[in-house]
Amino acid sequence: MKKFKFSLDTVLDYKQQVLDSLKGEHATILAQVRQQENVLEHVWQDYRSCNEEYRDRKMTGLTIIEATFYQNGLRALEMDIQRETDRLADLQKQEEKKRAEVVEAKKDTSSLEKLREKKLDQYQKAVQKSEELFIEEFVSTIRANTSA
Repeated sequence: MKKFKFSLDTVLDYKQQVLDSLKGEHATILAQVRQQENVLEHVWQDYRSCNEEYRDRKMTGLTIIEATFYQNGLRALEMDIQRETDRLADLQKQEEKKRAEVVEAKKDTSSLEKLREKKLDQYQKAVQKSEELFIEEFVSTIRANTSA
């Protein structure tokens, strides 16, 4: 019997390449999300540090210029926090979208793989049946030759 050939192998290969590509893109975006989380945490640490220093300095006394300097610094850090939070939210949306694309591509690929497995199973059953028929014919021929 001829060798097994799945007619949709090229489509399956293409879908697998698309899936691999999407997984790579998803991993890249995920790394950007983690990096942005670190950036945001760093900005928050700067804000807390500056705020704590400001409170300590208020206890010991500071000039109006120094107080204004701290307040302006805290406002700038608050704006940084907002900007970095917005950037993180955008990256998280991109990551969710890419994850959905990966899931959809995985569904396409797995359905083709299941179809391939089903066709291979059918092929193997046909081969087994063909071999059984061949053996039956062979045994029948030998019996017919020995009885004659």
